[in-house]
Order: sequence, then C-alpha cells, then structure tokens
Amino acid sequence: MSRPASREPRRLTRWWRRRSLRTRLTVIAATAIAVSVFVAFQVASELLDWELQDTAENQLRADSRVLATNAERAGLAQVQLPPYPGSGRLVRVILPDGSIRTPAGQPALPPVSEHAGRVAQGASADLMESNDSDDDGYLIYTLRAGDGAVQVARAVDDSPINRFGLGMLLIGLLCVVGGALVGRTVARTGLAPIDRLTAAAVRVAHTRHLDADIPDEGGGEIRRLIQSINDMLAALRDSRRAQRLLAEDAAHELKTPLTSLRLNVELLIRLDRRGTLDSALPAESRTRLLNDLGAQVAELSTLAAELTDLARGDVSDESTEVLDLADVVVAAATRARSRVPDIEVAVDVTSVWVSGRPAALERAVLNLIDNAGKWSPADQPVQVRLRAEGASAVLEVDDAGPGIDAADVPRVFDRFYRADSARALPGSGLGLSIVQRVVDAHGGRATVARSARGGALLRVDLPAAAPPAPIARLTAGEDTAVR
Repeated sequence: MSRPASREPRRLTRWWRRRSLRTRLTVIAATAIAVSVFVAFQVASELLDWELQDTAENQLRADSRVLATNAERAGLAQVQLPPYPGSGRLVRVILPDGSIRTPAGQPALPPVSEHAGRVAQGASADLMESNDSDDDGYLIYTLRAGDGAVQVARAVDDSPINRFGLGMLLIGLLCVVGGALVGRTVARTGLAPIDRLTAAAVRVAHTRHLDADIPDEGGGEIRRLIQSINDMLAALRDSRRAQRLLAEDAAHELKTPLTSLRLNVELLIRLDRRGTLDSALPAESRTRLLNDLGAQVAELSTLAAELTDLARGDVSDESTEVLDLADVVVAAATRARSRVPDIEVAVDVTSVWVSGRPAALERAVLNLIDNAGKWSPADQPVQVRLRAEGASAVLEVDDAGPGIDAADVPRVFDRFYRADSARALPGSGLGLSIVQRVVDAHGGRATVARSARGGALLRVDLPAAAPPAPIARLTAGEDTAVR
C-alpha cells in the first residue's frame, strides 16, 4: 500500500517538470493569490465574528440594565415585560422562588442554567453565556435585579458571516482568475526575451551562421544570459576562423613540397617509360634526386606530425605529473643530436621540478633546440640552460646565429610564420607555435630576446613545483655537452 502512495509525489514532480515555465509562473501566481485570499478570508471572518459578538453583548447589557431598573421599581412580579416580537430580543424574569416570567407569545428560551440561578440567588452580579442547541443558539445575559434576576437573550445569527463568506468566495474566485490572467500576461511579457533568445539559438543551429549576435535586451539575469551566449558565439566564430586559417595555411605550406615531390617523381616515371633512365640520369644525379625525394618525404611527414599536434590543441591523453625538468631537457637534447648529427648542444642544467606533461614538454624543448640549430654556425654549439629563479623554472636556448629582426619578434610564435631570412631553410613555421601552445597549457610564458653571442635567446618560464621527495640535485653550473 505504501509503494503506490510513494509514487504519487514523484509522478506529480515529473508532471510539474514537464510544464513550460510560462505555465509554472501562471500556476504559482494563481496559487499565491488563492492562498492570500483564503488567509484574508479567515482573518476577516474572525474579526467580523468578534465584532458582531461584542456588539451583541453590549446591546444585551444595555437592555438588561433598563429592564433591571424597571424591575427594581415595580417589583419582579409586577414589572411590565416588553411584548414579543419587539426589537428582536427575548426577555425573562427569574423570581426569588426560582419561577420565571416571560412575555406572552415569546418562544421558549432554554432552561435557566445553574450559573444563571446563582446570579438570581445573589452569588454573582451578572453572567454572559452562549447556549447552542440543535435548532437555535442563544446569547443570554443574566443580571441581578432585586431579589431575583432578569435575562435578555438574542438568537445567534450566522447569516452575516455566511453572506460575508459567500462574497469573499466570489471575490476570491475572481481574484484567482484575474491573477492567473495577469500572471500569464506578465510571464509572456517577461519571457519574451527568452523566446527571442530561443528562436535565435535555433536559427543559429539550423543555419550555422555565427556572425549575427543576439540583441542585448532585458535586464538582470536575461542580459547576463544573452551576453554569455554572445560570448559563446564569439568563441565559436574565433574557433571556426582559426580552423579555416589552419586549413588555408596548411594547404599553402604543403603546396611547395608536394609540387617538388610531384615534379621529381614525374621525371623519374617519364625517363623510366622511355627506357632512358640510366642514360639520361647518371648515377650521381640519380642519387641526388633520390636524396631530394627522401628529404621532401621527411619534410612532409614532419609537417603532417606538427599539424596533427597543433590541431589537437590542449586535448591530450597524457596525464600531468611532477617531474624534474632537467631530465626532460637532457632527453630533448639527446634526441636533437640523434636527428641532426651536425648540431652540437651544450646543456647546463640545474634540477628544477615542475608539474606538467613529460612528452609535451620534451617536444617543446626539442622544437626550441631544432630552431636554434638551424641558425647556429657549425662551430658554435646551441647552449641550453635551465635554472630555478624565484618560483619559476627558467629555460633558455641560446644560438650564435644572426638573431631575429625587431620587426619579426611579435610574430615569432605565430603559426606558419617564417621570416624572410628563414624561407630558404627547411621547416614549416609550426615549431615555435607548438612551443607557445605547450607553455600556455602549463601556465608559463615564452619570450624572445637577443643573445649575448649575437643570435636569438628564447626563454621559457614555467611555474616550479615542490619535488616529491629529497632527491640528489644536479650541481648548479654543471655543464653536460651532448656531442
């Protein structure tokens, strides 16, 4: 029996949640008005009943004093009683022997109560009592007079309360209906910006047109909601623009190596079909052509990997951990040496702990070293320094190349940006932009300046972290050359 009863609140809750906000506001407004009218009716009924009771009691006391005065003058047995019906009141005289006198034709009152009898015997001065029977109820006032008492009574009349209640019921119904209509109107007016906002959102979803902002209407919460959605649309526009630029830039960067690769392959195919491959292309030229093909394929592979890494943004399955950045720097320097044997890397590191993603950080350091290796002369090593500076881990990659022009500094970390002096060198222009993204993801800062050796000095500041346990640290100033 308890399970069906327990389902009722949940069913009612589900029904309520399925209603529209406009319907909820209308129901709430009508309910609030109905409760207010009911409370007002209860209070007004109590006040009216108290006022009518007080008026009736005062009138009974006044009439009883007049009758008692007459009875004391003429005597209880001879006093003239007002005829019935008169003013609507009923009178009765209680004689000393307990008998009673009533006017002719007057309806019988309830028997004299024990308390009223004590008033007639002189035990008390007066008594106000209410007598309710199955048919009629009476309000009876007993007042001591001479050797007995007089009683004046009025029939209890609930008709004023009933008429008042009926009037309040009609007024309440009108108020509830009017309140529901007003609530509906107010809800429709107040939610009009929400309706327009919903229509605009649906239009954007169907047309995928993100350029039109939603008009900033209303105030308070509505305005904040509209501003938030406009901010979201602006972010989506920026994301779409970034995707378009990435695709356009990638297509542009892929065009040159693909064209060169296609021309070389077409040349080989054409010579092979003619059967003149060996005669038209000496072994030395053929070797050089194949090396060019290999370099172009490697360049395309590198560009594809960098595009994939850059397009991922911050999405990565790699977890964050507390690590020694010195280990990452040494590993990146070793990889750089194995990839380009001509690069000499001098590593001067101090153990500094950071919180980050090891693979992403190693990729960023490797890109910094690769970039410096393109510019540094063969007899000048790329210097990589790592130290703690305040609450930061400071990584510096220093080369002895020609440096970066002041006009190029603001765009060094832009995607696909290559200075005029770098266009003849291999590379995609994505390496430093990947560095910037990794540094931003780790809450750091990447800057560029001129090196004391005349080249470029790329600096990365990352927030330092406490080491997980006491660990032997590399001595400050330790110089490790990867050769």
